[in-house]
Amino acid sequence: MVQFLCLTVLNERLFSEPFTIRISCGSFDDVRTSPTNTLWYRDFGYTGGRFANATRPSFIIPPLKTLRYFPLSDGPENCYNINNVPNGHYQVRLFFGLLDNPNLDSEPIFDVSVEGTLFSSLLLGWSSDDEKTFAEALVFVQDSSLSVCFHSTGHGDPSILSIEVLQIDDDSYNFSPSWGKGTVLRTAKRLKCGSGKPAFDEDLHGISWGGDRFWLGLQTLSSSSDDQSISTENVIAETLLAPNFYPQSLYQSAIVGTDRQPSLSFEMDVTPNKNYSVWLHFAEIDNGVTAEEQRVFDVLINGDTAFKDVDIIRMTGERFTALVLNKTVAVSGTTLKIILQPVKGTRSIISAIEVFEVIPAEKKTLPQEGGCLIPSKLNCLLFLALQNLIVIVSSLLFGILQRII
Repeated sequence: MVQFLCLTVLNERLFSEPFTIRISCGSFDDVRTSPTNTLWYRDFGYTGGRFANATRPSFIIPPLKTLRYFPLSDGPENCYNINNVPNGHYQVRLFFGLLDNPNLDSEPIFDVSVEGTLFSSLLLGWSSDDEKTFAEALVFVQDSSLSVCFHSTGHGDPSILSIEVLQIDDDSYNFSPSWGKGTVLRTAKRLKCGSGKPAFDEDLHGISWGGDRFWLGLQTLSSSSDDQSISTENVIAETLLAPNFYPQSLYQSAIVGTDRQPSLSFEMDVTPNKNYSVWLHFAEIDNGVTAEEQRVFDVLINGDTAFKDVDIIRMTGERFTALVLNKTVAVSGTTLKIILQPVKGTRSIISAIEVFEVIPAEKKTLPQEGGCLIPSKLNCLLFLALQNLIVIVSSLLFGILQRII
């Protein structure tokens, strides 16, 4: 009966389309991008800002030519308010760009919130790091509208190249009883092991209900090359299943330990005193492992045993079958370290790693046109008038100071 229900959910997802909006910020026209002919709608939903030509600091960014930026004179906070969004669970991804102006030091430093919850901060140097040129959150829409806001820190003007709102399964990434509409998951890391080529779900032949996750490809977890990559063309069972719909290609490559270093280790920087949800992906694709107890290992996260005696074939029933393990941990320091330590048989193996920061959702406010956060219409008008007066006075004072100097 359970298997029938799972197949029913899968069939419904395979033959229905999730709600999807992609916005090309700053564009006056709808745009389609190669090679997938993806549709990006012309810019809408913004409360302020200006359009400009863009430069893309990373090859993973969509090939779009414009952006929207928000000068500080427009106020310290500007938003996109997207209405008529069906209530549900969404992957919200923002790509950032730089103003196409060689005379400007255009790398802005700013914060980003979704549905009233701050989830990302762009820090100095973000434009030279592929993984930091975008921010992604998994969030629930509960009132048929989605707000994404950009909070200036006074260092440059926030600049947004594109926004993606991709509906995913309501139960995707359910990590514990505390998971739900009171939490936002920020994507901190996604790694596809055994392949040096980065890829989106679409490149891996995923389906839309899984979103369009970005996977950074790694051929090794070790700086000294003490591990090795393997791959297979065999069909992998238990893929594209609800609620996360992981694509088969994710499990057709892996990193394994060596005789010199049979364990595997991965380490990343994190924000201290936060909770992180770790998702580990496995499939036994090694031709040298064909039966239970030939590969058994423990998984340690920051020194604590998260999973003991992991035997992929025993846990899945056969080779070439996907296995996903999830553990949410509290991290007090600035490092998250995952170790796969063999306890019996051959060396450790892993296919992919996902890490999310768990953020308590804050109460959403609804910025209106012009950025007003006050619900009363009269108060809103007074607030905007005062805001405009402040801008005018500031401009006059700046002009007087320039003449004096």
